[in-house]
Amino acid sequence: MTRALFVLLCQTLALGVLWLAGAVAHGAETPPRPNIIFILADDLGYGDLGCYGQKRIQTPNLDRMAQQGMRFTQFYAGSTVCAPSRCALMTGLHTGHTRIRGNARDDLTPQDVTVARVLKQAGYTTGLFGKWGLGNEGGTGVPTKQGFDEFYGYLDQHHAHNYYPAWLMHNEKRVPLKNEVPGMGPFGKGVATKKIEYSHDLIMQQALAFLERHKARPFFLYLALTIPHANNEGGKNGMEVPDLGIYKDRDWPAAQKAHAAMITRMDADVGKLLDWLKKNGLDDNTIVFFSSDNGPHREGGNNPDFNDSNGPLRGIKRDLYEGGIRVPTLVRWPGKVKAGSTTDFVGAFWDLFPTLADLAGVPEKVPARLDGLSFAPTLLGHTERQKQHESLYWAFYERGGARALRMGKWKAVQQPIHSPIQLFNLDQDLGEKNDVAAKHPDVVARMKKLMDDADTPSPRYKWPEAKKPADRE
Repeated sequence: MTRALFVLLCQTLALGVLWLAGAVAHGAETPPRPNIIFILADDLGYGDLGCYGQKRIQTPNLDRMAQQGMRFTQFYAGSTVCAPSRCALMTGLHTGHTRIRGNARDDLTPQDVTVARVLKQAGYTTGLFGKWGLGNEGGTGVPTKQGFDEFYGYLDQHHAHNYYPAWLMHNEKRVPLKNEVPGMGPFGKGVATKKIEYSHDLIMQQALAFLERHKARPFFLYLALTIPHANNEGGKNGMEVPDLGIYKDRDWPAAQKAHAAMITRMDADVGKLLDWLKKNGLDDNTIVFFSSDNGPHREGGNNPDFNDSNGPLRGIKRDLYEGGIRVPTLVRWPGKVKAGSTTDFVGAFWDLFPTLADLAGVPEKVPARLDGLSFAPTLLGHTERQKQHESLYWAFYERGGARALRMGKWKAVQQPIHSPIQLFNLDQDLGEKNDVAAKHPDVVARMKKLMDDADTPSPRYKWPEAKKPADRE
């Protein structure tokens, strides 16, 4: 054998070894990272879906999603109002630690780490369509500076009241619409006098277009829908919807027809999204989450009692009782999440960050000091591996302030903040009708300490001062 032939054989062998090593390594990889879709409704109550007991509002597609996936019975929003709930979802921190703890016009900062930023760094194309609420025009908190490749919708939760706005945001620019809104002010809220383009429909169109453009690689779609929130500036006519659909001839108050029509319209669009996944062969490699940012509202003429929007729970939006924070939550992933399953795992929005990072295969990218934990083991049927929370905590700074803690079967509520702590046994009293604090002072003391320890003071959000008793003459 000549020296030249020997060198050629060695080179060929080396290339073969490298190719084989690459092939083996490729074969040892985990399955392809799933696409992730998180759909967030706005002010949808625990009892507003058929799969959670609703009898009169029709939600066939979400009910089908429950049949094809997992239904959570003890899952909680990040707060009882919009912005802090969404902040907990994005940052993995509860409202004792989040930067944004109320519905003020605040911005996330460059130091905040969002789940979108982590997924983008992991190779996902990230898109947000709908309502943000965590940053303002020109500020550090806009979605495109917090990990999203594309954004379309509302930055400001007050602007999002109006379903026929004069403009929406695309990335960091305003996109004019054909609606006319007199006296809307600098942030776009108000009531349109010329109603042509319904924002929810535009948001859905843009979201589906995003999926179509990016279906060839892993994507994260945060679909933060605005309905069935009310247009608070619209008074008793604040349930804005293009048509009443199947509820047109119901013998119901006008606002209740519109509220139901908004939910059924949203349900139909969830159905379109699920159909798109199947049509494009992405069904089995896409995990879809659905939830709500807080409990049902009594705004825009809506009466949450009319269709029992909070189901068996006490309280609504702006309460820290169960009806204000326990939300319908569904997860669907064909072949991975067991169809028709139900879980009583006790979790909250701050668990989504570590869960999505886990599912994306980058759990090491999760910041060390999060309040959340991954519930991927529950989703994938490995309940024996599932970690549990010692407690869940909420702080709320409106209406005299409030805080609450869930610890096992116990729920402590202090609302307003300077009132005595109430204690409920949720195993026996889901409706929180019987305060048993006097019977269990040891439990109250422990839960008070946990609440005290869970709250980091914020320079922006402070408890109201206790009222001093009037001086006696």
